[in-house]
Amino acid sequence: MIYQIYPRSFLDSDGNGVGDLPGILARLDYIASLGVDAIWISPFFKSPMADFGYDIAEYRAVDPLFGTLSDFDRLLAAAHARNLRVIIDQVLSHTSIEHAWFRASRESRDNPKADWYVWADPLPDGTPPNNWLSIFGGPAWTWEPRRQQYYLHNFLDAQPDLNFHHPEVRAAVLDNVRFWLERGVDGVRLDAINFCFHDAQLRNNPPKPEHARSGRGFSSDNPYAYQYHRYDNTQPENIPFLQELRALLDSYPGSVALGEISSEDSLATMAEYTQPGRLHMGYSFELLTEDHSAAHIRATVENLERVLGAGWPCWAISNHDVARVATRWGGPAPCAAQIAQLTAIALCLRGSVCVYQGEELGLPEAEVPFEALRDPYGIAFWPNFKGRDGCRTPMPWDEGEHAGFTSGQPWLPISPPHRHLAVSRQEGDPQSPLQRFRRFVHWRKQQPLLRWGSVRVLDLPEPLLGFVRADGESEMLALFNLGPMPLQVGLPPGDWQALSPEGLDAGAIETVGKAARLPAYGTVVARRRVGP
Repeated sequence: MIYQIYPRSFLDSDGNGVGDLPGILARLDYIASLGVDAIWISPFFKSPMADFGYDIAEYRAVDPLFGTLSDFDRLLAAAHARNLRVIIDQVLSHTSIEHAWFRASRESRDNPKADWYVWADPLPDGTPPNNWLSIFGGPAWTWEPRRQQYYLHNFLDAQPDLNFHHPEVRAAVLDNVRFWLERGVDGVRLDAINFCFHDAQLRNNPPKPEHARSGRGFSSDNPYAYQYHRYDNTQPENIPFLQELRALLDSYPGSVALGEISSEDSLATMAEYTQPGRLHMGYSFELLTEDHSAAHIRATVENLERVLGAGWPCWAISNHDVARVATRWGGPAPCAAQIAQLTAIALCLRGSVCVYQGEELGLPEAEVPFEALRDPYGIAFWPNFKGRDGCRTPMPWDEGEHAGFTSGQPWLPISPPHRHLAVSRQEGDPQSPLQRFRRFVHWRKQQPLLRWGSVRVLDLPEPLLGFVRADGESEMLALFNLGPMPLQVGLPPGDWQALSPEGLDAGAIETVGKAARLPAYGTVVARRRVGP
């Protein structure tokens, strides 16, 4: 289980209103108490912060906003002392416009870095070379007068795409990853990893019909959804590069790679990218959507298992790019039982799980007024899409004015409802979301079937969701009532013995093991032997 930390919103140690590496260090005991195995730290590298660190200007330097390289080394050592592995974000497909590579590349068409980025001549009428679009809105091409060419950016125009068809680029990127492996990091989370390569012929993407414009983690009114993205990402050349990356990781035993994947068929790409010799894990946006019906979760798991083979998934129901799950799936006023159940569902699936900071507190999505927005995505698409700031507001540690996050002015406003869900308030309440979360995570760690067993999804009516985890000798049944009314459901054949999952509102097995009674947002977990 991996705990994602968005450093600028976790804890500010120096009063400048932005969280930092010493702030993470100060809360390692809290993180360890959750029972997680690793932390994933979002970008803390030198950056002009056009996209809050996902536009890297220097891959081997810590931005002064977050501290120093020595601070990172201390954090790494302290995490390892608590048996916490450390995974860092690596943004390989693009850099900041301020990176030294791009500053050199844009100067001319014949300098040593000239082909390190994706450059293209205009069409005869001066327009961009094709119809590719940026996820953040508008064309994916920006004119550079020095070269009299366009450069490609799948994201902001301040995030130019590297040309991975160039072998020197691939070698330089891998060398940057090696730098952090040499320092002792345990793995890398690879941002937008399927965006590394583009179609060398720059072919136009085909249009997408209106009924198919949904999902993939961006707002439905984004013109990016108007195309099938056949040529601007997820190219076949990416597979050999992933194998190169895996070979590098294998030379540092125990290190892992987790890939973020958003493609036209993300589950199929996830399966392809996590085959032996490629990434260790991958996650996509299927459970980061608004749809949280049992049918959607069931179909997502079944579709992935059908194509995954030997691959290993990593599930996420929240992160720094989508509305918080307590609001997105729980609605305007989720109860403690429902909040506890949300994470439990993900933890009962086959694979690893990423938990975003504050999820353990049941934090709802924050309301951020337009004048306080910092996210360029939200500013561009306001008011239909309010951006990502609502899930990025500071972590509430206490009920004070700035929630114990900073002694200064926080970079995003503290959400008033979050103060009542502060860590200090929840620590003393055994039925709080935090304490329920802790108990369930520690209980799950004692259940080998939930960690390593195969998974079979049960065909149940809404709002019931069920899985069977198995290892050939025994099976574990997990049933979830996703609705607000008590329900009864028949059990699969077998002599099921009820377990008591810590932290959840547990139902009961009755009628001599043939049926289960589930309270509202309740869960039944049972086990039976199937081997000799």
